[in-house]
Amino acid sequence: MSQGQIGAELRLVTPGMAIGPLSGKRVGSGALAQNEEIIATRLGWVREMNNTVSVDPINAAYMPRSGDLIIATVAEVRNNLWFMDINGPFQGLLPMSLAPWKVEFGAARQHMGVGDSVMARVQEVDECHNVVLTMKGVGLRRINEGSILSVPVNHVERIRGNNNETLLRLREICDCRIMVGDNGKVLVDGPPEGISWARAAIKLASKSGHKQTFSADLSALEKSAPKRGDA
Repeated sequence: MSQGQIGAELRLVTPGMAIGPLSGKRVGSGALAQNEEIIATRLGWVREMNNTVSVDPINAAYMPRSGDLIIATVAEVRNNLWFMDINGPFQGLLPMSLAPWKVEFGAARQHMGVGDSVMARVQEVDECHNVVLTMKGVGLRRINEGSILSVPVNHVERIRGNNNETLLRLREICDCRIMVGDNGKVLVDGPPEGISWARAAIKLASKSGHKQTFSADLSALEKSAPKRGDA
C-alpha cells in the first residue's frame, strides 16, 4: 500500500491506505490501528498533532459540540426565541433567557431581526440534535461591524495554526480583529484595506495552509499588506 506522509505538509490518503507505523502514537478520527500500522478510514488529509494521527476529511459539514464558538445568523424570530443558521445540518435555538439583553416576551424582534449575525457559543446539543445557543459570555455579542467570510469547516484549524500562531500573524499583519468560528465562519473587522488583505490571506490559508510552502507564500502576500495607518 502507498504510504501517506505524516509531517509539516499534509498528504492525501484514501480509505485502507497505510499512513505509517503506529510506534506509540495515538490514533484519532478517520484512522485505526491494525498490525502496528495506522490505516486511513476516510478520504482526507493526514494530520499529526500532540502525537495523535488523524485524517481530516476533504469536505465536512459542521457538527456542533457544546462549547463551540460560532458565528450565527438569525433565520427566524419567534416571540421568545430566535432560530439561528449555524452553517450546519440543524438550526440553533437562542432563547431570550440566554440573550445578553433583558427581553420581554414578544419583543424579540426589537433586539434582532432576520439576517442579523451574532457571536455565540453552543450551550447544549441533545440526542435529538436540538442545538441551544447562548450569548451570555465574554466576547459574545451581536455583530454590527466587519465582514463575515465563509471557509470550509475542515480548514478552520489551518487558519488558526498550532497554538493560534497563524491567526495571530494574520491579525498582526493586517491590523484587524479576526475571530474564527468553529462553524467555518470568520469575522474580520478593521480598516477596508486590512479586511481586503485578510480575505486574500484566509483564502491562501484555506488552500495552502497544509503545505510546507505556506509560510513563504504568506510572507510573499505580506508584501502587499497595507501599512498601519494607511486606512
